[in-house]
Amino acid sequence: MLELQDRLELSRKRNIEKLESMRDSKGTKLKLGIMGGTFNPIHNAHLATAEFIRDKYDLDKVIFIPAGDPPHKKGVLNKFKRFDMVILSTLKNDDFLVSDYEVLSDKERDYTVDTLRHISETYPNEELYFITGSDALNQMETWKEFQENFKLAKFVAAIRPGINLLETQENVETFRQRYDADIDMVYVPSLEISSTYIRSLVKNGKSIKYLVPSRVEEYINVHNLYGGVVR
Repeated sequence: MLELQDRLELSRKRNIEKLESMRDSKGTKLKLGIMGGTFNPIHNAHLATAEFIRDKYDLDKVIFIPAGDPPHKKGVLNKFKRFDMVILSTLKNDDFLVSDYEVLSDKERDYTVDTLRHISETYPNEELYFITGSDALNQMETWKEFQENFKLAKFVAAIRPGINLLETQENVETFRQRYDADIDMVYVPSLEISSTYIRSLVKNGKSIKYLVPSRVEEYINVHNLYGGVVR
């Protein structure tokens, strides 16, 4: 059985191979899902949402983009550890890749529009689908150059129970009419898991088995993350 560090090195190597293979697929127009987030930590609901949308839209790949260290959020785990957990989570899925663009960025803050421009420039012939939560979509007019985002990608808003659906519907219609935005609202499987909940369980020494990939659970234990040791 591979030790965690060996598995992590294998995950990094395999991710590089997947990225290089995609760059070499010239002549074939790919449909790429883009899923950004803090991933503090990544959990099974993130992965299930990505897979559901990949399957629904027949996407060729989904690229996860862990955020750097956001100055507006307190207590966020080091970006490289969060990146490692996403890498470990995607090892066995050839359709899931991980970008280190924001993790390696030296900017104080990374904005969605800059990341989408980077992805668009890296893969100029591909069709981009930006996967976001409905809560984030409802705040989109506060984003930097938010109208430009609609020119760079189709937006897919993942709808979960408990959200203000009316507000989201109104915003989607406004964005479509004012900015010619291509936006879909998609109901995704309901998994009542959040990163906040995971961190709380770990802090209190409770089990997170089946809430996160087993390799993420092991990584959290080995590195004693989030102020506790899970059972």
